[in-house]
Amino acid sequence: MNIHEYQAKEIFRSYNVAVPNSKVAFSVDEAVDAAKELGSSVSVVKAQIHAGGRGNAGGVKIAKNLDEVRDYANEILGKTLVTHQTGPEGKEVKRLLIEEGCDIQNEYYLGLVLDRATSRVVMMGSEEGGTEIEEVAEETPEKIFKEVIDPVTGLTPFQARRLAFNLNIPDELLGKAVKFMMSLYQLFVEKDCSIAEINPLVTTGDGEVLALDAKLNFDDNALFRHKDIVEFRDLDEEDDKEIEASKHDLSYIALDGNIGCMVNGAGLAMATMDIIKHYGGEPANFLDVGGGATAEKVTEAFKIILSDDSVQGILVNIFGGIMKCDVIAEGVVEATKQVGLEIPLVVRLEGTNVELGKKILDESGLNITSADSMADGAEKIVSLVK
Repeated sequence: MNIHEYQAKEIFRSYNVAVPNSKVAFSVDEAVDAAKELGSSVSVVKAQIHAGGRGNAGGVKIAKNLDEVRDYANEILGKTLVTHQTGPEGKEVKRLLIEEGCDIQNEYYLGLVLDRATSRVVMMGSEEGGTEIEEVAEETPEKIFKEVIDPVTGLTPFQARRLAFNLNIPDELLGKAVKFMMSLYQLFVEKDCSIAEINPLVTTGDGEVLALDAKLNFDDNALFRHKDIVEFRDLDEEDDKEIEASKHDLSYIALDGNIGCMVNGAGLAMATMDIIKHYGGEPANFLDVGGGATAEKVTEAFKIILSDDSVQGILVNIFGGIMKCDVIAEGVVEATKQVGLEIPLVVRLEGTNVELGKKILDESGLNITSADSMADGAEKIVSLVK
């Protein structure tokens, strides 16, 4: 789950992770009032969308007076920002963050991620703040420093100090930088984050260490114990089909292709998308119905797939272990009847009660094509769509 920058900074403040004073605004007048209240000689007007690269897309402006705040707010609110993370369709800006300016001396990058190779949380830092970290990693990887954190001890003060030294943070600010890093790590763990990223982290002329930007992502599987985080969810930033899928406990991600996929298990879903592409097709979605799908759940999955106008065919690829093939077959038949399916449908079943499942499909009287294997299923649906 993603949240906006202003929401992330609200969480930062609760953990004593220093950020500039700021206020959120949903209209031009609110933006001007916020700038007045902050009383800073320079204000920053920042678009709030769930994507990076806002500055390069014209979503971050420096205003030197209230008139400029009004002009920039007018310009950005309602604008569709297209960045490297939004895709070509972009995202409409519906809220702004108005932030006081600060005397920036140096910019850094600081982030916490889960390194799946070591199964540890890693804190990363670089002197190349303000630059896309992917570019730094590709062009000058030696400028990225990492501290692998032992889950038993957590981030230790000496690790934070070593990272601060490597980033060449001024000696007089080392203590503040260490406290900043320790607090950020505490937040990361206690809030079940998957990413905590600050770009840039800055040191200022009045001797502060501040998070000028803030990005937090959270593990969806841990949200049941963070009701306060769930309240930050902005449905306007999410795909309608993904929102509907979450209501039925379905894992759904929309893609750009024309072949809808319904699979059980994330690994099998990835393999299914790969084999569709291998045979020259393009998957329209990732959809994992999970291991305990019911006929009702399968029906809802079908409806979500078909709500995508670009879908011209569907491949169902189910390995029935805990989930029995006959239950899936009943769900497929029921869904096909309910939605009045008019596009090609290929079903590959394997596992528990597979013969009974195939019998249900064959005797349904519906236009359903059976497949004997993943390859057979992919080849058939690609051929039917073409």
